Amino acid sequence: MHERSVLGPADVSDLALAAMVAESFGVASVDLLTSHAEVASYDLDALTTGGRFWVRGRARIGTRDATYAFFVKVVRSWARSPLFQFVPEEHRAAALELVPWRSEPLIYQSDLAARLPAGLTMPRAHAVIDLDDESAALWLEAVDTAPTTWSVEKLAHAAYLLGRLAASPDVRRLARVGDFDGKRTVRAYAEGRVALQVVPALRSDDVWNHPLVAATFDDQLRKDLLRAADALPAIVDELETMPIGTSHGDACTRNLLVTPATTDLVLIDYGFWGEAPLGFDLSQLLVGEVQLGERSATCLPALEAACLPAYVRGLHDEACDIPLEVVRRSHALSMALFSGVSAVPFEHLGAEPTPELQRIAGERAASARFILDLLAETSAH
Repeated sequence: MHERSVLGPADVSDLALAAMVAESFGVASVDLLTSHAEVASYDLDALTTGGRFWVRGRARIGTRDATYAFFVKVVRSWARSPLFQFVPEEHRAAALELVPWRSEPLIYQSDLAARLPAGLTMPRAHAVIDLDDESAALWLEAVDTAPTTWSVEKLAHAAYLLGRLAASPDVRRLARVGDFDGKRTVRAYAEGRVALQVVPALRSDDVWNHPLVAATFDDQLRKDLLRAADALPAIVDELETMPIGTSHGDACTRNLLVTPATTDLVLIDYGFWGEAPLGFDLSQLLVGEVQLGERSATCLPALEAACLPAYVRGLHDEACDIPLEVVRRSHALSMALFSGVSAVPFEHLGAEPTPELQRIAGERAASARFILDLLAETSAH
């Protein structure tokens, strides 16, 4: 009747589970009839995610039986990720500061849900449980999602809501949850991962001679990416002059859930939540699907043309009257730093260069071209 062993230390007692089920139905108590936990399938790894699970079952509420479901996410310090072993010992402390794993538990323990602009919601947290000093379990409302195709219009609507999120005074009070010392800055990122990993790789002939890269990144793009790498100190200096807002930090479509019951977007995954230059969240909204090979880079000009003005309308509706040209420049600088110079598919260079990987690499190259062109186009403003 009850089988939740796959949860390991993230499990709770039957009594605690019954209390969460009762809370989810808005009643005082239930009789827990069955429960079952299974690993939730997901095709992307995350640095601070230790596990994703579904917990489902049946409960008796008065005289009727009902089904229930929770999504359980284990978050952890990324020191526990297998990828952390590739960080040089002397850079590990700084690397950990760039990804403060406690941001997500703190967000779910906060009142952010009541502060979000109309049109954005988030899953209800039924429990946030510290497992040890470096991990926690989040027992979250199971969101009923609807299959969706992200049209230009839907992405523009999401951009509008992200603009409101960025400028909302109510949300602003929680902008530094998990980063109270303000150590997660664009400069820290540039001087950390970009300077220590990305730029050295860009200067390696082995990378450019790799079949996957040589077939998709032409000589002019190579020169322009290296030129952008050389310009990173100036890019960071300019970004630091841009207006700051609250940022989700990874506003790709996977983290904006669509439900069949409402037009609201459900915002999830708060690991990179914090302060950032205005326009920052447009980066992953525009290029996230392109990076994964799920959308053609040929769409980027149309997406930028629709999403940037929508984002700025969101800012203005929160009484933030920053001109569109300023936000566009900030957006271009952010994309160059966070997506442009790292467009080379480094994570695939150890794999066989299959036609599918060549296609993805080609989209990455086209996205890099778009980003560098936008950077150049906005440089006069």
